[in-house]
Amino acid sequence: MSPPRLEALAQSGIKSVSDLLYFFPRRYIDRSRILAISQLNEHLGNVTVIGRVVKVEELGFARKKRLQVTIHDGSGFLTGVWFKGLSYFKKRFKEGQVVSFYGPIKQFGRQLSVSHPDVEDIEDGDSSSRGIIPVYPSNQFFKNTWITSLVIFKWVNEIMKNRSLEEYLPDYLIREHQLVSRSDALRMIHDPRSLDEPAAGIRRFKFEELLLFQLSMIRLRKDSIEKHAGPALRSGEMTRRFIKESLPFELTDGQLASLVDIQSDFSSGRQMNRLIQGDVGSGKTVVAVAAMLMAVDSGYQAAMMAPTEILAEQHYQTLSEYLGPLGITVRLLTGNQSTALRRDILTDVEGGRAGVVVGTHALIQDQVRFFKLGLAVIDEQHRFGVMQRSSLMNKGHHPHVLVMSATPIPRSLAMTLYSDMDISLIKGLPAGRQPISTAVRYDRNRDDMYAFLRSEIEKGGQVYVVYPLVEESEAIDLKDATVGFDQLSKLFPEYRLGLVHGRMKGEEKDAVMKRFSSGELQILVSTTVIEVGVNVPNASVMVIEHAERFGLSQLHQLRGRIGRGSRKSYCILMTDVKRSKDAKVRLETMARTTDGFEIAEVDLKLRGPGDFLGTKQSGLPEFRFADIVEDQGHVQEAREWAIRILNEDPGLKRANNAGLRMLFERYFHSKAKYFSMG
Repeated sequence: MSPPRLEALAQSGIKSVSDLLYFFPRRYIDRSRILAISQLNEHLGNVTVIGRVVKVEELGFARKKRLQVTIHDGSGFLTGVWFKGLSYFKKRFKEGQVVSFYGPIKQFGRQLSVSHPDVEDIEDGDSSSRGIIPVYPSNQFFKNTWITSLVIFKWVNEIMKNRSLEEYLPDYLIREHQLVSRSDALRMIHDPRSLDEPAAGIRRFKFEELLLFQLSMIRLRKDSIEKHAGPALRSGEMTRRFIKESLPFELTDGQLASLVDIQSDFSSGRQMNRLIQGDVGSGKTVVAVAAMLMAVDSGYQAAMMAPTEILAEQHYQTLSEYLGPLGITVRLLTGNQSTALRRDILTDVEGGRAGVVVGTHALIQDQVRFFKLGLAVIDEQHRFGVMQRSSLMNKGHHPHVLVMSATPIPRSLAMTLYSDMDISLIKGLPAGRQPISTAVRYDRNRDDMYAFLRSEIEKGGQVYVVYPLVEESEAIDLKDATVGFDQLSKLFPEYRLGLVHGRMKGEEKDAVMKRFSSGELQILVSTTVIEVGVNVPNASVMVIEHAERFGLSQLHQLRGRIGRGSRKSYCILMTDVKRSKDAKVRLETMARTTDGFEIAEVDLKLRGPGDFLGTKQSGLPEFRFADIVEDQGHVQEAREWAIRILNEDPGLKRANNAGLRMLFERYFHSKAKYFSMG
């Protein structure tokens, strides 16, 4: 293989024979379904046509140039048209060359054309011998070397003919899970006999990859449990006083069940690694506070880590209100503090004066030394990851770790991100809360909406009016909120209004929020700074302007700011009649359900896991074959099989698991950075 071809392959990430074997086609041309040009019309959608190039011509001038490549198949002529990359495609085609065009057909008079079609070279002699033709992704043109799908196909076939492909999965797994062998799977993917075969081959590799991942997470969890004993924590006087005297309500069954799980972990002798899953307003923070009090009651410190300074400050205020009356010192540690203040806080933390410490990721820095850390609580876990979580688990006396997620996580994602954890699910909402009614409204409904707001305020309710705030257009969005505030002030002169936005100083925002919380203000106009951490039980209406701009999870979080008391609550989504397909799905979902887990499933399908989690540092593993959105069934099956296999053979030491052990060790070490426990 020539150096230019090797370089071209490297451009597609192919640097070894193994890489080439697992470089899979992105689609297939079924020669039995190729249409003759005479059969084409513009109502057929995407079609495949094979013909010989009869003309390559560049037309137009200046910026309006286009390249036209006409092919003929004996029944008619079809023109491929390119408006970009003209110099490249002009070299790509030569008269007499046999190619396939794939794309949607357009008809102008008698002329048939297809814009920027997918193109493959079809060699005479080869095209007649293969029924299904694989089309590989990202064929590279490098240093005048074009690597076609046919060239890749020939290389792969040559490798498979001359190389023995070892099977690593045990016979019982292949048989019981009805998988094809490794060699059969590769043949089905690269050289299928029918269009059904690639799916069977891909299924094998998806399952194998997910199985190896689940085995790794179980091993990670087992190593963590066996490696470190957790401190013995139990409830005492402060825990009892908090639950029985401080809280103005009784804990729900879901909260009590989660506390039972936590107490069981605390007394087990092993280090806890538990996730609390619950919908918006289900009371996860109260459970975390009770757990932290158990640590303090037992002579230990507790820490809470949040992903942003705003969230950390909100948690600090909440914990101070809960724990201050109990005589517990709470300190806030963030990265944006003066040297003197930071030194004072670190002294309190290391000396043990601070019973509870709240902070950002600054908590896991080396210079932060705890006197006796017994419990670490992590909020918004999906914004951190395995390695950051493990950094806390390895602090000091190897504290118990309790994770909270304010964003409901779909089952497939939870089984992937949190396979190394125990999970407690808080179902249901605190007593007295009524379901929130949600409706989508347009500008033509605005007068009716305003009349409804007035009637709710007259009944004693309070109203949020929220405007989107997007960093890229902060000035515009801030202007929207300011203009909206002015308009509403004129529309409701008899009521008191407040305005909160991200450019205000913390004390200014707090002052306005306190006036709203106390009932002094009837309407609060805000950007999304009220998304989390605000609790105004009397607020019964939320109007979200430009609702089509928000993601589903954000809409759900915003809606969670109302319905926090006994008053019937309403969420009104104001939107433009013209909106994208995805925006329509988001708004319809919000109007249909208040179930955060159902909403999360829809959101995950719309955005994909990376965007759903909201950060590249999410701890989400990279999968080569599997898609945790599309392959939810495989995730579940792989999890069940991993547990079954390790229950029967914990060290994979049996002879029939020898190949699996070899494959697993190779996989685990290749992902060492992800699976590192610090």
